[in-house]
Amino acid sequence: MTVDTTRIAAGDLAALLGSRLCHDLVSPLGAIGNGVELLEMSPDFPDIAQSPEMRLIAEAVAAARSRIQGYRMAFGMASGDQRVPRAELSRLLEGVAAQGRLKITLDAEGDFARTEIRLVMLALMCLETAMPWGGRVIVLRNAPGWRLVAECDRARVDADLWAWLDGEAARTPTASEVHFAMLAEAARSAGKRLTHEFDDKGGEISF
Repeated sequence: MTVDTTRIAAGDLAALLGSRLCHDLVSPLGAIGNGVELLEMSPDFPDIAQSPEMRLIAEAVAAARSRIQGYRMAFGMASGDQRVPRAELSRLLEGVAAQGRLKITLDAEGDFARTEIRLVMLALMCLETAMPWGGRVIVLRNAPGWRLVAECDRARVDADLWAWLDGEAARTPTASEVHFAMLAEAARSAGKRLTHEFDDKGGEISF
């Protein structure tokens, strides 16, 4: 039997593209961050590190780097044998929390399959969309699965988007909502069954 190596599955092609974009963006952001650090240490600009302009630049660069690392994990290529240490997952979650209004707590030990952490990051994005005014999320690893439990004072729930997690495409998501479709596809590819519930006070996603 001849294997056609000239074609790549649509999902894998999208993941490769995501990995490439994130990789190419991380390098210039790192260079900007290094430049900021050199300016702060330079004797020619003794007070620049305390200036609001420099702090704004440094915070923006750090935020962008954290966000891209999260995108790389969520949208990039992931194989079953890749592992993610707990410390790296913790940093990713801290980056998500720093960018928005979610308070995230991690309750998990050990290291984890990257395919699972991809699902965690995509599920977290879905919860972010449902809680634009903020809330609290606990990321729990209970063998053999994961639970992301959310609480909030106010939510915005779009049933058409959540239908994607049930395998029902009610409508095409916008670019800012694509993580719902991506989570559904990633779960199918990983052989994981998604369950979810969400109302105006919170809910959970598990797999």
